[in-house]
Amino acid sequence: MIVERAYAHVPSLDERRWPWSVPCVRQLLDEGMRFTAPVTFLVGENGSGKSTLVEAFAEAFGLDPYGGSHDWRYASHREKSPLGRHIRFDAASPRGRRMARSWAARKGFFLRAETALDALDREGFGPDSVSHGEGFLAAFRGKFLQPGLYVMDEPEAALSFSSCLELIGHLDQLARKGGQVVCATHSPLLTALPGADVVEVGEHGMRRVAWRELAVVDHWRRYLADPQAYLRHIVD
Repeated sequence: MIVERAYAHVPSLDERRWPWSVPCVRQLLDEGMRFTAPVTFLVGENGSGKSTLVEAFAEAFGLDPYGGSHDWRYASHREKSPLGRHIRFDAASPRGRRMARSWAARKGFFLRAETALDALDREGFGPDSVSHGEGFLAAFRGKFLQPGLYVMDEPEAALSFSSCLELIGHLDQLARKGGQVVCATHSPLLTALPGADVVEVGEHGMRRVAWRELAVVDHWRRYLADPQAYLRHIVD
């Protein structure tokens, strides 16, 4: 692993304003967040703050919030997020300490669904010549190789069922090689990766849960067993 704890100290803030109003952000400020496995999944509803967290983690490690590898810095003119400016890490290993001290030693990638096409094009994966999902997989095959910090925001958005399974294999191999992954996701497929740490994000803040106890897993299980139990409340 590269980092074992993220934390932030903000001297003055208004808890009524974003992002300080988000429960998981307030918990991060109060307690920090420990990483206990090479792969960490953040799972929660839209608006729960999981994307706010992963973007701030990427920024704190020096990755462009627009998306891309550590070799590309700030393709956009966007400033760091309010939280990203304050995040700090405790290193988890000698390799992590080297990366903390030296920009040249850092390796990583930030993959976010909404800017992935531009980021992949910048990285030379030619997404115009392949499907969106194939562009994603090309990045995994070509960039998710070396020990480093890899941050992802809903990578499953462009992937089929079988492509999600391939991504699980890439994440497993990356972890075995000394890499670390922090991923915001809605996917019950990805979160089933053996050995991964699963953190559920919501009004409660953050809490670690077993895969089978995730709300999204329970909903998918019940929906697939009886779709009409859900759809009768939605469609006429």
